[in-house]
Order: sequence, then structure tokens, then C-alpha cells
Amino acid sequence: MERATQMSRRDVLKVSSLSAAGFAAGRTQAPAPTGKTRVAVVRTEDRVKGVAEVLRLLEFPSPEGKEVLLKPNFNTADPAPGSTHNDTLRELVSQLRKRGARAITIGERSGPPPTRKVMEEKGIFDLAKALDVRLINFEELPDEDWVHLNPPGNHWQNGFWIPKAVAQAEYIVSTCCLKTHGFGGVFTMSLKLAVGLTPKRLMRELHGNREHMRRMIAEINVGYRPQVIVMDGVEAFVDGGPSQGKRVAANVFIGGTDRIAVDAVGLAMLKELGSNPAIMERKIFEQEQIQRAVELGLGASGPEQIELVAPDQAGRELADRLRKWLSAG
Repeated sequence: MERATQMSRRDVLKVSSLSAAGFAAGRTQAPAPTGKTRVAVVRTEDRVKGVAEVLRLLEFPSPEGKEVLLKPNFNTADPAPGSTHNDTLRELVSQLRKRGARAITIGERSGPPPTRKVMEEKGIFDLAKALDVRLINFEELPDEDWVHLNPPGNHWQNGFWIPKAVAQAEYIVSTCCLKTHGFGGVFTMSLKLAVGLTPKRLMRELHGNREHMRRMIAEINVGYRPQVIVMDGVEAFVDGGPSQGKRVAANVFIGGTDRIAVDAVGLAMLKELGSNPAIMERKIFEQEQIQRAVELGLGASGPEQIELVAPDQAGRELADRLRKWLSAG
């Protein structure tokens, strides 16, 4: 990565607008966002309905005429929630096309297995061909297609890299799963999705730094901003993860435009389902991924800034219970 491209001035300004306050202050909290951010909660075991309803309930920028980068969770080829379900991907592509997206690219880096092998096992090459979408295997990118970020105050030894295609993307959609992480991350939802945007060689540093691992995960998120996030919680891991774990039927889709808010609601859902001590015995906004993301000004700084919306009575009843978890932590 020695020859990796530095970010252009435009891209530096773009990233700075997201994170400068948090990094400049080190561990000092950045100014909190004003107003509330909407998070959709849809009770369903139907992934087509879940994606469509979440997007219908949200207020997010239109993808009309835009080139969209779709970032899934292909950590491994294990069945959902071990990885993004192909039905969820298929419906997201359909919904983006209905909203006028000019072009759609699916981009990901898997690990530990090779990304190409994971995509083959999941049938992603055939799916991309059938849906007429482009694929980018971040693991196979040449050095010149990466950009380097090393803001002051970050916990990486020499900063981190993200693909130029992500740093310069016109429009980004993230789709994550609802699950715990058994190797130090505690949970893996929309914030941790950013780990798949870094070179695989950085994983030794990330997993070897148990003290700051959760903070380092949050810090990668300063390099990009998704316009919308859709979390598939039809099935969830309440312990273990990310590829295999204690599986339960959660029958929920969660979505929003704020990564912190989406993950906070996801954590509330894990508490509702009954999870491991790392989830149940710590308040939501005291989780280190969340704390660091708040310090960096990446989204909501507390439950009072989250507005839950649902399409029907079943969703509203669940939203009421999730509000209690959010408030109690």
C-alpha cells in the first residue's frame, strides 16, 4: 500500500466536514446533531416487504440519476445473518432502480476467506449479471485505487485506507445484518460494516488491539457517509458471530440515514431478544463503537434524538418496547 493515492483536496474537505471536530478534539465529544433522525422498524419475515417498507417510511436523498454504491456484509458466505441475504440485495437493487438510480455497483471485501470465493459461493456473480449491476472486489484493487486517511487522534498506527470508489462515491447504500460479534467487536451492524472497506492486511492490527478495537471500527466510518442504511433482522445472532452464532428469529427490518441511530436501535433489538452480557450489561450509548462514533460527530448522540416509525400495529408495538430499551440503555 506504499503507493496508495492520497485523497484529493475535495475529498479531504468532504471527510473533514464529517469528522474534523471529533478528531481535532481527540476524545472530546463533537457537537451533537440538532433535531431527530428517523429510524424505521418493520415487523416482517418477508425480506422483499422489509426492504420496501423501510425505504417507504424513511426520508432520504433521492438516488435519481445517481451512480449508487451498494455495500453489503459478505464477511463469509454463511447464511444470513452470517452474510447479507441475496433476496435483500435483489430487492434493494429493485427499489433503487424504481427510484431512478442511473447505475448500481456492489462493492465488498470479505475475510478471512478470499472475497472472490465468498462471492462465488453466494452466487453473487450470477446475481450481478441477472440484475445488470457492476461488482467491485475491494480485495483485488491495485494500490492506486485506495486513498489513505490518518486524521489526528485516531487509534490506528498509521491511519487506514478505503477504496477510492467509496471515498468518491456519488451515493452509498449500506445493508447490514443484526448480530453480535464474538471476536472483540461486541456487535456488528452498520458501523462495523466499514471494516469491509479496509485492506485485509489491516485486520491483524485491528484484531490485535483489544483495548481500542471498537474505537478503531468507528473511526473508519469518517471516510464515507451512506445516504441510507437497511438492516436485515429477519434472523439474528444474539451471541457469537459474525459468521456463526446463536440464531433466533427476530423478524424485523430496521433502517435509517444515521449509522449511530440504526445501530442503537439494533442494540435495543438484541436486548429485546435477550443477548450476551456484553450487550445486556452495558448501556447502548456506552458501547465503545457508539461512544467513539458520537465523539466523531457521525450521528445521534443519545436516544432522545431518535424517532422510531413503523407501518402497522405490530411494528408500533415493537417500536414502543425498543424505545424503553433505548431510554434505559
